[in-house]
Amino acid sequence: MKLLVRNLARTTTEQEIRVLFSAHGSVTECNLVLDQETGLSKGFAFLEMPDDNEAKTALNSLNLTKVANSKIRVKIAQS
Repeated sequence: MKLLVRNLARTTTEQEIRVLFSAHGSVTECNLVLDQETGLSKGFAFLEMPDDNEAKTALNSLNLTKVANSKIRVKIAQS
């Protein structure tokens, strides 16, 4: 299942996101979206979790939690 993580602090790294979601299951892909000109985070990322139950657990556990002083929003990404 592909998840969209929004409202990330600009300082949050791809590795930090991967570790956060890995606590709930296997993460096969994690892509933090970067601004092409500055190379800085745009504040959102896409994750791929192969097990739908683990992905739903991560979504329910992490949606609206605070990460680096930002309340993140997690939802199922539209394909």
